[in-house]
Amino acid sequence: MVTIRKAVKDDFEVLEELYTELEKDGVMYQSEHFVLSPKGARSRQLEEILASENQVMLVAEDEGKVIGFAHVMLQKAKAVSCLKPQTNIYLQDLVVTSSLRSKGTGTMLLNASKEYGREKGAEFFRTQVFPMNKDGMRFYERNGFSTKMITIECDL
Repeated sequence: MVTIRKAVKDDFEVLEELYTELEKDGVMYQSEHFVLSPKGARSRQLEEILASENQVMLVAEDEGKVIGFAHVMLQKAKAVSCLKPQTNIYLQDLVVTSSLRSKGTGTMLLNASKEYGREKGAEFFRTQVFPMNKDGMRFYERNGFSTKMITIECDL
């Protein structure tokens, strides 16, 4: 049975492996922006997440093995006169090991992330997904997300 809990330092090795899976998708979808991190490169970032009061790393665990994670950050709107002073949670990263996808674990991680946001007083939940990641788009839409803005860019 899959359970969701906050990450601990003992999870770092498997989180590194899961980040590699996630980074491979980034490289596949946008090689102009993404590369694979060197082994062990994420340890400092993971320590910062665990020590932070404004972000959380949730892990999905099945029979004692971590099979996925969600990295969620609490964000306040920029202090700009035209923006409402809202707080949101931002899903920085979410991954479930590829062999165990489509079994509800990602939805469990999203629901736990939503609960974190409610506890922190957030008004909405935001994330980004590669537009060519059709499975990812369907997943987020099934879980209540909808397109609000599209990011565009050009090379200089």
